[in-house]
Amino acid sequence: METKETVQTTLTRSRISKDLADAIKQRSGEQSAVKTFKVIIECNLDFLGGLHGARDTLFRAYRQTPEGKRDANSYQELSQPIISPREIGLLVKTFKDGDRVDIGKSLWTDSYVFANLTKGTIDKLSNWSTGGTRIVYKIWLDHKLERCVYESVRTIKCDAARASFAAAGKGIVWALADTGVDGQHSHFTVHETLSLDGILFHHDFTENHSTERESSAAALVDGDGHGTHVAGIIAGRTTIKRSGSIKKITVRTNEENEDQTSTSVDRPFKDEIAGLAPYCKILSLKVLKNAEEGDLSSLIAAIGFIQRMNDNGRKLRIHGLNISLGYSFDPVSYAAGQSPLCVEVDRLVRSGVCVVVAAGNAGYGTVTQHTGGIERATHLGTIMDPGNAALAVTVGSTHRDRPHSYGVSYFSSKGPTADGRMKPDIVAPGERIISCDAKVTPAKGEVRFREDSGTSMAAPHVSGAIAAFLSVRAEFLGQPERVKELFMAGATDLKRRPEFQGAGLIDLMRTLQAV
Repeated sequence: METKETVQTTLTRSRISKDLADAIKQRSGEQSAVKTFKVIIECNLDFLGGLHGARDTLFRAYRQTPEGKRDANSYQELSQPIISPREIGLLVKTFKDGDRVDIGKSLWTDSYVFANLTKGTIDKLSNWSTGGTRIVYKIWLDHKLERCVYESVRTIKCDAARASFAAAGKGIVWALADTGVDGQHSHFTVHETLSLDGILFHHDFTENHSTERESSAAALVDGDGHGTHVAGIIAGRTTIKRSGSIKKITVRTNEENEDQTSTSVDRPFKDEIAGLAPYCKILSLKVLKNAEEGDLSSLIAAIGFIQRMNDNGRKLRIHGLNISLGYSFDPVSYAAGQSPLCVEVDRLVRSGVCVVVAAGNAGYGTVTQHTGGIERATHLGTIMDPGNAALAVTVGSTHRDRPHSYGVSYFSSKGPTADGRMKPDIVAPGERIISCDAKVTPAKGEVRFREDSGTSMAAPHVSGAIAAFLSVRAEFLGQPERVKELFMAGATDLKRRPEFQGAGLIDLMRTLQAV
């Protein structure tokens, strides 16, 4: 027979995700004075006043702590507290020195609270209740995000679609959740790619800013270069002919040496370089400061931002979202496709927004033989979150211009999902893709580009193709599930296994001709 203590421990763990519990256990031996953990608190729908009541109660309590009183934010509490001042006082006592709640970022969502809490606070908060109803449904670990790092335009027939259907992305706005976009890069000047109309504005979720203007300016700074490279694949145009200020286009490539090292080589480029949907507008949602700094909570907040800008689907101002980021999926923590991020992605799709995500770069690694030896091998079931989201368009990678010969990239994450669904949905070029270089300061009159590889580069090919499609097939705006179905039906079979290629290589021309 189980003891009361064992039952209590089991109940607590049911409200603390396994990945968070493991992180707490792993750090239990550290000697630091205060150990805090970045968490995502999912409020309890059954609490008094529902999700808003639970979150309002948490915010009220936190703002009465010394740390909360120092935090500046514009949060407007509900007119009347849901619970009594005495109960609020008891909740205040669950917070400890060192606890922080990011109210500003949390308010971009409907049901989450993002915080940095001590183990003691996590334990107490997971059990705190009033009238027998707990305030927390689940406390998740706030994972670190990872990047899923112009011949390809012909590979998916965007050039033919542009010539035959004028499919160039006019009137479409595509959000990009990434490391920011370099607002000074000339590639985004010709068609004013980063100039937004109406109430839309760029936003930085990596830190709190005092004004909307500061946040927007920070979102147009890219200290890593990943977001700028991705944005350049989707939209924009660079050509010497149409600009008197551009005298030289330089592309940095990596040359392989005989000793298996590589050397960076700068080469002049004479032709025009254009995104797959040149006229599409890009909305920068900065969720990564650089390759090492970025939290899951920022990406969830960015999705909430899109919901607010679209009035939860009532008026589509943002038509698509590209996510070339992710984190390794742990099926022990939650079922495939049921993590907070995947749930929010599916909600966004149901509101009318096309969400395109990278499958990940974990499709190849090592295995241990029974003799103990290490051998390289392809790995199945390696789709990263949010690629597990059922309604997202999950994209794997192929060769830039010879996909039939070389097939699916060795690094591209393979399906199926842990619960048996087929992913990726589709594949697109992701090897040695040329796009904007924000890492090197150009000389006067020079515009710099570089090669990069990964499913990070494959995903924006699909985003750009869908943006081009929607610009000439407006009747499908707000129907992302139908759009996904059309593109999968129009894909080219590369004669590879579905776990590798999904439906096959994206083909914009065939998809346009089918409707």
